[in-house]
Amino acid sequence: MADWVSGKVTKVEYWTDALFSLYVRAPVHPFTAGQFTKLGLEIDGERVQRAYSYVNAPGNPDLEFYLVTVPEGKLSPRLAALKPGDEVQVVSEAAGFFVLEEVPDCDTLWMLATGTALGPYLSILQEGKDLERFNHLVLVHAVRYAADLSYLPLMRELEQRYAGKLRIQTVVSRETVAGSLTGRVPFLIETGALEEAVGLPMTRDTSHVMLCGNPQMVRDTQQLLKETRQMTKHLRRRPGHMTAEHYW
Repeated sequence: MADWVSGKVTKVEYWTDALFSLYVRAPVHPFTAGQFTKLGLEIDGERVQRAYSYVNAPGNPDLEFYLVTVPEGKLSPRLAALKPGDEVQVVSEAAGFFVLEEVPDCDTLWMLATGTALGPYLSILQEGKDLERFNHLVLVHAVRYAADLSYLPLMRELEQRYAGKLRIQTVVSRETVAGSLTGRVPFLIETGALEEAVGLPMTRDTSHVMLCGNPQMVRDTQQLLKETRQMTKHLRRRPGHMTAEHYW
């Protein structure tokens, strides 16, 4: 049975008509970077809840969540309408295995995200723990339009902080933008465009690939890497080269 606690909204940041970040203070238990919790609101006499990943690093009291408003959704439009001081319910215990301790050592750790699924990686990179096991880190954020790159300034800050160890690559699928690759992630891997832009190979001998976001992207990329790079899903009992989390 989930243990719900009462949280208070401290800030709402609207990035676009559909994207926003919610900042909350709540007495939650410590979590591991990459994990998620649930947010809930009482709507028409019942609690409506959804899972959202932490964007903030563990230990930061300002809990941060990156959300997309689903127009016909029950919860997200209500969350988008919250104001500082409003109450929101939070599950105190985080969950999920999309964490670094589940990732084996390798030369290059690829972190691929679509849309709001960038959150877990930002939590991991802001904390900066357990990353000495990797020589190179690559963060890829794939969106539809350049305006959807909400966290690009933070990504650039992190790139500076990691001083050459972290490489950032943005991908935009519905317009052409300087500095970004154009197209879908699987296509950019298949053609070699992603590796060329980043300057690192994505091979089973050098890499572990974390995939988070749109289930179609996750499935297509896993299938492609399996067929063309002989990569396998990573399991505790059978170490592999890919770790994934679907975002809906």
